[in-house]
Amino acid sequence: MTIYDYSATLDNGETYSLEKYRGKIVIIVNTATKCGFAPQFKELEEIYATYKDKDVIVLGFPSNQFKQEMTTASDAAQACQLKYGVTFPMHDLCLVNGDSALPLFKYLEKNSKGVLGNSIKWNFTKFLINQQGEVFKRYAPKDSPKNMVKDIETLLNQ
Repeated sequence: MTIYDYSATLDNGETYSLEKYRGKIVIIVNTATKCGFAPQFKELEEIYATYKDKDVIVLGFPSNQFKQEMTTASDAAQACQLKYGVTFPMHDLCLVNGDSALPLFKYLEKNSKGVLGNSIKWNFTKFLINQQGEVFKRYAPKDSPKNMVKDIETLLNQ
């Protein structure tokens, strides 16, 4: 299994297969606009702007699992665009832990360990996915997105 075996739903309700990102480096992050880590949106956008022409994509998945997100996906996406200038794809609200978690996040958790084992500790847990659709590395919520740049460069040079 890889991320290509899953679908995602954008903030506008459009569902698509992650197969469309085959061969690209993908950064998947669970987000929350009311979280203290929300300024990371700016760094994520900078990474996206710098690397999007090199087949790197950032995908934001807003979650109210930790009670720090807007009530609708469109409100969350609009807040990200207005406050942080986000242009990368934002998705529908989802759960990232538990039986009702989005299947993609169940896959991500199963294939990477964090501080709490496989569960996602908090908002802004980041997953770097290689060009084969597999988890390359998991980053903690407190980790700056800029910490991913060295690993992105490594993947680009393989």
